[in-house]
Amino acid sequence: MRPMHAGHLGFACGAALGFLGDLALGDPRRGHPVAAFGKAAHAVEQRLWRDHRGYGALHTLLCAGGTAAGAALLARALRPSRPATVALTAATTWAVLGGTSLGREARAVGGALEAGDLEVARERLPHLCGRDPQALDGQQIARAVVESVAENTSDAVVGALVWGAVAGVPGLAGFRAVNTLDAMVGHKSPRLRRFGWASARLDDVVGWPGARLTAALTVLAGPDRRGAWRVARRDAGRHPSPNAGPVEAAFAGALGVRLGGTLAYAGRVEHRPVLGGENRPVEAADIERAVRLSRRVSLLALGTAIAARTVGSLCGGAVRSGITSSITSRRSSR
Repeated sequence: MRPMHAGHLGFACGAALGFLGDLALGDPRRGHPVAAFGKAAHAVEQRLWRDHRGYGALHTLLCAGGTAAGAALLARALRPSRPATVALTAATTWAVLGGTSLGREARAVGGALEAGDLEVARERLPHLCGRDPQALDGQQIARAVVESVAENTSDAVVGALVWGAVAGVPGLAGFRAVNTLDAMVGHKSPRLRRFGWASARLDDVVGWPGARLTAALTVLAGPDRRGAWRVARRDAGRHPSPNAGPVEAAFAGALGVRLGGTLAYAGRVEHRPVLGGENRPVEAADIERAVRLSRRVSLLALGTAIAARTVGSLCGGAVRSGITSSITSRRSSR
């Protein structure tokens, strides 16, 4: 088998195994590689922090760039061994995906709401998002969970698979590093408004393709395709986030619910545009529907990533083969 075939088959097998690993195991309670990265990034932040964009950009370069470069070196070292390449791809895919843990946490909040235990639901909500749970009633908590499931379907699954298809193991690891840095320093607190600017902007850039693919797959996989398409087209641009907007709007239309509105983050209130304003409010039962939709979208994203990587590898191999043949023929004609 030619090397170009081995490359895309290695990614296909590794990505599928890693995806299955996430389905079966979820995230470990201890020793998660992403948590280890977070500790290292925090240590670098403590050393570099200044109220300045340049120092924040250096922090982003060292943490995200270093992760991607390290992953590239490791992948290059293991390239001669196909089993090692598959194992590395599988382990990295499992480490960067978070779909199963996302579903578990969402269902835990949904179960508490359906049981009428608002206090337990409030205790569990911070595992999903940074909103102030004490300021939310049951309906608002359900809406926050559905919005978090929608956004994190892109951030925790689809976006990583997109960059895996583009750049293999370095793409998987680099995307997760950027996304983690944005969660750590990308929010607009007074201390991090300048320092976290580079991480937030880079996260917007690398999250752009995954968010659009997530929205498109939501239209395909959702129970109401026309509704998903209509709300996504009309309301996505109203959201303040360029990447959360398309995803949340598509979920709102697909599930036939109303998302957006007033939010509370640690005492700070935001009034966001409503997505799917003609739909009904979110109910606790919609959390399970959102989780199932997220799972379908994730499976479609895996297939899309494998197909794209395969096509790209085959086309690249054909181009390289054509160039080599052309050079050889020119040399022989001399």
